Amino acid sequence: MSGRRILLFLLSLCLTVGSVQSQGSSQDTFIIQYLERRLAQMEERLNQCEQNTLSFSQKTYDLSTEIRGCLSTLTVLRSEVKSQMDGVSARVDRVERELEYLENKIPTQSDIEMEEALLEQQIIAAELEQLKKKSTIKIQNDCSTTLSQIKSLKIVKKAGDTHGCWFKDPSEGSAKVYLLSGIRNNTLQEYVSLESFTEKTSMPPAKMVQLPFDWQGTGHVVYNGFLYYHKADTPNQILKVDLLNGTVVDSTLLPGAGRLPVYSLNPDTYLDMAVDELGLWVIHADPEYRGNLVITKLDKGSLAVEYTWDTQCRSRDAEGAFLMCGTLYVVYNTRYGGRSTIQCLYDIHDTIHSNESPVMFFPKRYTSHSSIHYHPGEKQLYAWDDGYQTIYKVETRRND
Repeated sequence: MSGRRILLFLLSLCLTVGSVQSQGSSQDTFIIQYLERRLAQMEERLNQCEQNTLSFSQKTYDLSTEIRGCLSTLTVLRSEVKSQMDGVSARVDRVERELEYLENKIPTQSDIEMEEALLEQQIIAAELEQLKKKSTIKIQNDCSTTLSQIKSLKIVKKAGDTHGCWFKDPSEGSAKVYLLSGIRNNTLQEYVSLESFTEKTSMPPAKMVQLPFDWQGTGHVVYNGFLYYHKADTPNQILKVDLLNGTVVDSTLLPGAGRLPVYSLNPDTYLDMAVDELGLWVIHADPEYRGNLVITKLDKGSLAVEYTWDTQCRSRDAEGAFLMCGTLYVVYNTRYGGRSTIQCLYDIHDTIHSNESPVMFFPKRYTSHSSIHYHPGEKQLYAWDDGYQTIYKVETRRND
């Protein structure tokens, strides 16, 4: 019953009561009073019912709000669980690939029956042979030292764009200097020597090498006369080009790379090639490993993946990195440009640890690097510093 109808009913009832009272009947007066009390009770019950209805509506609304919040939380938890499961799946896939690689490397001899004494002798002989190989590699590569200081800075020249890379071929006996200006092009400049590069009018002039495909980023190297670079418009394809004739002799797709810039302060570089005393490397960032850096050892001849290491060094606030004797050194800065520092390192031999190594500062020059390449023979860093081609001398100490 609506409020208007109740009022009309009460008005008509009052008129009736007035009419009856005018007649002076005591019985009718009692009946009317009884009806008034009943109407008051009905009105009180209606008010109570309305209040209960409002209370139930509020509780229903609060409950629905709580349920929506729980559903939102469940959606977030579901996304987190799915992300973690995807990460676990990627890790499992990597472990399976590594196990498959190891299985292919280890010869199967299940069909050969050998006596226990002979097997023990062969194991001892193999261990001795392995120790001989390790000692030979250590002597040949001189990897008993570690970086202790970035000693001095030399500004060689200013040529090309703000971003780019330059370096020498670290092969023994090579004096040529190479320059790739910008973050995308298909032209490489080759100079016969560093002296020829520093001259204002180089004689002979620089040789312009036209590459078969554009390169992307600033993470390229020349090694033994071959240019290794990231092919533009591909997430993770590496090309090996013979600089004598400018032809592609080999290529590979690096698994898991190319989905994230390797350094957050150089967003156009997704693969950073490097050379040290141990050979050819690729540095990249893995979004499934919290965006940390990953280093992969490549065979310089076939570009086959030899092994991959996940590091604890973050790509955020990094501007570059280089390898020395199998140790990754990551250079950090700010997005406004500042004094570069080495704050994280990763040693594949597990003899040097980042938390035990002090922060190393570059000589004062408050800009930023778009590329840093290590020359293992000269123990120098070739850096592209805001358009300037610079050389840093590094100081090392014995790693006991």
